[in-house]
Amino acid sequence: MEIKVLEKGDKNMRLLIKGVDTPFVNALRRNALAEVPCMAIDDVVIIENSSVLQDEIVAHRLGLIPLKTDLDGYNLPEECSCKSEFGCNLCRVTLTLDREAKEGTVTVYSGELVSENPNIVPVSDKVPITKLVKGQKLRLEAYARLGKGKNHAKWQPVSTCTYKYLPQIKIDSKNCDACGKCVEICPRKVLEKSEGKIEIRDLPACTLCQDCMDACPKEPSAIEVGWEENAFIFSLESTGVLPPERIMEEAVKILEKQLKELASQIKVRKT
Repeated sequence: MEIKVLEKGDKNMRLLIKGVDTPFVNALRRNALAEVPCMAIDDVVIIENSSVLQDEIVAHRLGLIPLKTDLDGYNLPEECSCKSEFGCNLCRVTLTLDREAKEGTVTVYSGELVSENPNIVPVSDKVPITKLVKGQKLRLEAYARLGKGKNHAKWQPVSTCTYKYLPQIKIDSKNCDACGKCVEICPRKVLEKSEGKIEIRDLPACTLCQDCMDACPKEPSAIEVGWEENAFIFSLESTGVLPPERIMEEAVKILEKQLKELASQIKVRKT
């Protein structure tokens, strides 16, 4: 297997993966979406709420606020040694909120949540929770736990996780008269006209729509669009709860664990 990093940022990562098949890449995608754990608010105790939003709606909004996650410092609730439905300091983080509108209307934001662990805080301070008019209050305690996306979308560490075949574009220089129609119709600007000929400007951006082939006036078309077998462009966008490279590392570890468990079960059934 060959892996090349095409793009990497604080929340985004794009990889070129060669030498694998579709089921393998799809397994990584599914693990990143559904199996890699992250922190999210799961229980909320409303102490006082005189806002226009009901307690359940406030709790729901709190649950969807992405929280920065420390995978090494906390256990999944079902794997924690406390075995308690209330949790402990190894599997639960407490966040509090105490806000009152004393003068005029105010908006309560995620940045006003106070966490007992400075490492487990909202990814963004600007997520609105509710609005309070003069005299209204919102006081609560929220409890965040690790969870998996397969149980609830609030525990998905990624906002986007996709893959596609690596495109292959062939231009017949003898048949192509560089009319430029293929360049004009391409929505992703994959092709460009340079020095009287058509060249590939950004191959990974190709979506394999083949509009360029349809636009070519030549018969047969002077441009051919296909894909390379067992080569994929894997794109991942984190919600900010974990770095994208950590999400990929965890997805690979989980896949390895799943395969070992499958192999052991097969061995047991054979014996």
